[in-house]
Amino acid sequence: MSEQSAHSKYEFKKHLEELRSKKGRGTELISLYIPTTKQLSDVTSQLKTEHGQASNIKSKVTKDNVQGALDSLLSRLRYVEEVPENGIVFFTGAVDIGANKTNMETTIIEPPQPIVTYRYHCDSSFFLEPLEEMLRDVKTFGLLVLDRREATVGLLVGKHIESYRHLTSAVPGKQRKGGQSAHRFQQLRLIAIHDFYKRIGDAASDVFLTVDHKDFEGVLIGGPSPTKEEFESGEFLHHELQRKILGLFDTAYTDESGLSELVNAASDRLADIDLMVEKKLMQRFMEELVSDSGKAAYGEAQVRQNLSIGAVEILLISEDLRAERLTFQCSNGDYENKISRNFRPGEEPDFSEQCPECGTNLEIVERVDVVDELSELADQMGTEVEFISTDFDEGSQLLNAFGGIVAVLRFNTGV
Repeated sequence: MSEQSAHSKYEFKKHLEELRSKKGRGTELISLYIPTTKQLSDVTSQLKTEHGQASNIKSKVTKDNVQGALDSLLSRLRYVEEVPENGIVFFTGAVDIGANKTNMETTIIEPPQPIVTYRYHCDSSFFLEPLEEMLRDVKTFGLLVLDRREATVGLLVGKHIESYRHLTSAVPGKQRKGGQSAHRFQQLRLIAIHDFYKRIGDAASDVFLTVDHKDFEGVLIGGPSPTKEEFESGEFLHHELQRKILGLFDTAYTDESGLSELVNAASDRLADIDLMVEKKLMQRFMEELVSDSGKAAYGEAQVRQNLSIGAVEILLISEDLRAERLTFQCSNGDYENKISRNFRPGEEPDFSEQCPECGTNLEIVERVDVVDELSELADQMGTEVEFISTDFDEGSQLLNAFGGIVAVLRFNTGV
C-alpha cells in the first residue's frame, strides 16, 4: 500500500470513529448516501418532502432539530454542482454535547469506494455500515492444518486470522491390540484415517464455501508429512475448493496456533498481501532492536527527535493510535508547555495544571493530531511511513508495548 493511500485509510477510519461516538436525542441524526447515478434534483425533492412531514412530529425540540438538519442539508446541496465519482455522504444533526445541550453538526465524506445505493436514514446515531464495510480487507484465504489426530479450519480475512472448526479423530495408534491380525488392524486404521479425512473435508468445505467467491483467493493446507499430501491427493475437499489449493506447508501444530504458523510458513505465497508486508516491517524493527544496533527507536519523543534530524528510514505507526499534542499556555504569557496524550474520539482533555510561575490555570491554545504531525515531518524528510494493523500479534505489540510509534533508522544516532 502506498504511503498516501495508507494515510488516507487512517484518516477515513478516524473519521468513522468520531462519527460513531456522536449521539442524538431521538431520531434526529440524518445520514444521506448519494451515489454518482442519483440526480441531485431528486434528492432535493425528497428532502423537501421529509421537511414537510417533520412538521407532524409531536415533540417541538425533535421537530426543530430534524427540520434544522434538513435545512442544513438543502443549503449544502445547493453548492454541489456534480456528485463525485464515488458518490458523497452527508451526516447532519443535533449532536448531544452533554449538560442538556446539543450542537448542529455536519460532516461530509467522499468515500474511497463507490456508493452503490441511495439511502436516507434517520436515527439516534449515524448510519455507518456501508462505509465501515469499505474498510474491510476483502482478500480471504481458507486455512487448514491437520494430522491424523486433529484438524483446525480457519480463515485469513485481510489481516485477521480466525478459527472456525476444530476436529479430533478416532484413528487408533500404530500399536495393535492383542488378538488382532496385523492385516486386519491395518485395514481398520486406514478406514478410520479415511473417515477422518472425509470429516475434515466436509468441515472445511462448509466454512470455505460460505465466503463470497469474489473475495476468496484460495486454500492453504498445513501439517506434517505425509498427512497433508494424503489429504490433498485424496481430494476430500469440494471440487471447487480442490482447484483453489495454493500450496502445502509444513507446520508442527494442528490446533488453533497452527493457523498462525501456517500463515507464517506461507509468507512467500502471501508476499503481496498487506498482512505479510506489515509482519516483515515489524520483524525488521524487532531485529534491529534485539541486535542493539542503535537503529531502532520507539516512543513519540525518541522517534520525533530522530525524524527531525532526518535519521528515520521507515516510520511505523499503529492504525489504532489516536493521540493529540496539546500546547498549554498561562494567560499571563509567563509559561508554555507541550504534552501528548492518547484519546478516544469525542473525548475532551481533563487538565487542570497550574502555571508554575504565577499559579493561574493553564489554557489549551493548540491541539494537533500526533499522527498527522509526524507523517508530515516524515514526508519532509523523505521518510517512508507505514500504518500497521493490530489484527496480528506483532501489530498489537506495536500499540500496547511501544506506544504505537516506532522507527527503523538509517544510522545509529545515539539518541
